[in-house]
Amino acid sequence: MTHRNLTESTWRETRAAAADGIAILPIGSQEQHAEHLPMGTDTMLADAVVSRALALLEERAAAGEDVPELIRLPTLPYGHSPHHLFAAALTLSAPVLGTVLDELLDSLAACGYRRVLVVNGHGGNDEIMRLAVKRFALRADVTAAACSYWTLTDTGEPGTDPKEAEGAEHAGLIPGHAGWFETSLMLAARPELVRTGRAGREPVDPPPLFDKPPYPGLTVERHGEWERVGGSTDDASGADAGSGVRLLERRALGLTRAVLAFDAATRPAA
Repeated sequence: MTHRNLTESTWRETRAAAADGIAILPIGSQEQHAEHLPMGTDTMLADAVVSRALALLEERAAAGEDVPELIRLPTLPYGHSPHHLFAAALTLSAPVLGTVLDELLDSLAACGYRRVLVVNGHGGNDEIMRLAVKRFALRADVTAAACSYWTLTDTGEPGTDPKEAEGAEHAGLIPGHAGWFETSLMLAARPELVRTGRAGREPVDPPPLFDKPPYPGLTVERHGEWERVGGSTDDASGADAGSGVRLLERRALGLTRAVLAFDAATRPAA
């Protein structure tokens, strides 16, 4: 077996897998995604990418490749989403989400796990998740990693920008929010939950600064921006399932490569 679900494992199986295995913790959110996507979009997309990556790793194992044992934790369905409360969201404050991650990671260490990978599906979680991983490695004898799924592709080329890899037409729309990227992914992963009649969206002038900062390298937040753009960052009317399948596969392949690289760099000595 290449991977197991923690929820479906006994405590002895959980302990046995800890010595050499990698625990994978997906995290998401419950928040508005405009008029056409469900509140749990970020959680479901993190789930979909992790599920597909695990399937790809199973295929590699069946073909005789050396693949690590992976222990999949239940996806944390709540995240840091105060910027979406103007419409609807269930949010944890940044300190509370940090504490939740701290305690889950510490629990894994107490169970014997020494390698952990956190896979994120919501932009508001990213900085909090990365700080949690850094704190974890300072207080415990572990190696921990973190990523947001949209930053991964199958290019395999160091330094390649995942956005540029999608082509000029859509490079600026990744990851976006409730726009072309997420809507295409949901049409591939959970099409029954995408509401029909997605109206075209006119460009917002001036564009929101959180999405297009006035100078490269700046992070800018301006009060009221999310309400002003109506909860989405770009026009979703051109999204399609074919693009979603390709986008999902590329992220899953990227996560597969990331897992194998993490394993190679951290595998316990025989």
